[in-house]
Amino acid sequence: MSDLQQDIQDAVTALQQGSLIGYPTESVFGLGCDPQQPEAVARLIQLKQRNPDKGLILIASSFEQLLPYIDNVIESVASDAKSSWPGPVTWLWPVRQDGTFSPLLTGKHQTIAVRVSAHPVVIALCNRFKGAIVSTSANTEGKPPARTVSEVQQYFSGQLAKVINASVGNLSQPTPIYDVMTKAEIRI
Repeated sequence: MSDLQQDIQDAVTALQQGSLIGYPTESVFGLGCDPQQPEAVARLIQLKQRNPDKGLILIASSFEQLLPYIDNVIESVASDAKSSWPGPVTWLWPVRQDGTFSPLLTGKHQTIAVRVSAHPVVIALCNRFKGAIVSTSANTEGKPPARTVSEVQQYFSGQLAKVINASVGNLSQPTPIYDVMTKAEIRI
């Protein structure tokens, strides 16, 4: 097993145990946890010093991994989002009303931010984990997001169970966010 494959396996084990991890995404390092473990989600928000009203992003390797979290929308509405994936575009989607997950994922919103990533590490991580994971930039509120393993370790020394040693993608800014229902751009 290569070092990267071992890092991914170690990260999956950490996620399953309710621990927090760091991993590369399309533009920055992300902090992640299992979205099905409310205690882990709460610890992630506390570690990041994030306002719990904001909600979090879920990142996946396939649309099917997002189904436990999102409500059904008609295909003509969903087509723009689906056609942008896999790729570096996040969509606000109506949240599944019968979902059994932490309300911290949505914050004060009736939507949940979701993305099907094209980043090879994220794909491998979500495939091996067999599900979506939480994705929020690796920084505390007000500081620039980490773009390297060493920056993640400087911010969160000893507080993450695993940081995957791999590179971020070539985007210079965080992914844009759109509303799937209105197509409005929420973040450039």
